[in-house]
Amino acid sequence: MLHEPANRTDKDASSDWKAKLGIKLFWLYCLVYSSFVGLAVFTTNLMKKPVLAGVNLAIVYGMALIIFAIILGVIYNHLCTKKEDEILGKEGEAK
Repeated sequence: MLHEPANRTDKDASSDWKAKLGIKLFWLYCLVYSSFVGLAVFTTNLMKKPVLAGVNLAIVYGMALIIFAIILGVIYNHLCTKKEDEILGKEGEAK
């Protein structure tokens, strides 16, 4: 008994483009996250100050990082879906 996919799939024509986009978004997130770490290490007094409804900057920034990661995921999904549709549309026209 072989464990193979039920459907055969071809190589994803947009996989290189998606990988490059993923790496760019990863580095963008790393930049934003490293600024958070830098603030936490070098300006601890700033991170202690309340900035929003009595909540300190560390908590607000940390929650913003989580929300930012979700937003990047949605952007990645949208752009990849758009690119796949574009490529499939071109392949469909050629057939």
